[in-house]
Amino acid sequence: MTTRSGPEPGRGRAHDGPDPGLDAIMSERRHLINIAYRLLGSLAEAEDAVQEAYARWYAMSSERRDAVDSPGAWLTTVTSRVCLNLLGSARVRRETYVGEWIPEPLPERTEWSTARPDGGAVDPADRVTLDESVNLAFLVVLESMTPAERVAFILHDVFCHSFAEVGEIVGRTPAACRQLASSARRRIRAARPSPAPAAQHADIVRDFKQAWEAKDIDALIGLLDPDATAVADGGGLATTFLHPIEGGEQIAHAWVELARRKPGDMTFLERKVNGQPGLVAQQDGATVTVFAFDVAGDRIRHIWVVRNPEKLHRWTTKTCAGYC
Repeated sequence: MTTRSGPEPGRGRAHDGPDPGLDAIMSERRHLINIAYRLLGSLAEAEDAVQEAYARWYAMSSERRDAVDSPGAWLTTVTSRVCLNLLGSARVRRETYVGEWIPEPLPERTEWSTARPDGGAVDPADRVTLDESVNLAFLVVLESMTPAERVAFILHDVFCHSFAEVGEIVGRTPAACRQLASSARRRIRAARPSPAPAAQHADIVRDFKQAWEAKDIDALIGLLDPDATAVADGGGLATTFLHPIEGGEQIAHAWVELARRKPGDMTFLERKVNGQPGLVAQQDGATVTVFAFDVAGDRIRHIWVVRNPEKLHRWTTKTCAGYC
């Protein structure tokens, strides 16, 4: 197996020291986290998958590790296979999930929390590189793919692995993997035919926030596609609507009702969500809800509302006036 093409931001080389191999192995961690998050849509699960890959590496004898030509390629293969297995079981696990399941939203790098729920510190290597392949609309489309399609597409189209390498991971021929990636691309084109430019996206989200705070139902309807949908994820741990809201007018009425019920100490702030303009709700200085938007043309097509606190611990409590 060959290594991937192109450097990953933040990757380093081993330097002279007591164990030069350790630095080389650990420098792969960020690359592996980036792959696993895109495959799983959950940073917590991505961290577990990468940890499992490292556990398998160190479970081998030193002789077997020395025989591996490319430790980075070996770790990528194992991580991807762990993710493939998790994707297969995730569909079963999510049948018992309370309400809708939305991928875990990520803040901007400057907004990233430095603490874990268990009290430990976040490793900077865990931070995901934010680009088009992690915006929430893209991740939601990935959720509609089969596990094999998702792995083939992410590894080939996003991380530039050959179809021969992908085939080793998913257990299929290179030609079959090519077909899987092609099918995945068709799904993406069908679901996201014309996303709005970033500046226009930001303007529409800002207008939506202002109309929401003003309880201006006509303005909200004007900003929403007539066939827009809103989906919320509380995971059974936070109150929210359990079923998708369909239709721009229905969403506008629901959001005005939310504004009327808003606690006095809650504020709505403009933030980047997975690299795209979005909103967060903060109460007593803590982020309690993250809103992500899919905008096409001059209308909002989808709103994703994440309230599950287990998916929000990456967000800090600091505030700022605009996008950070």
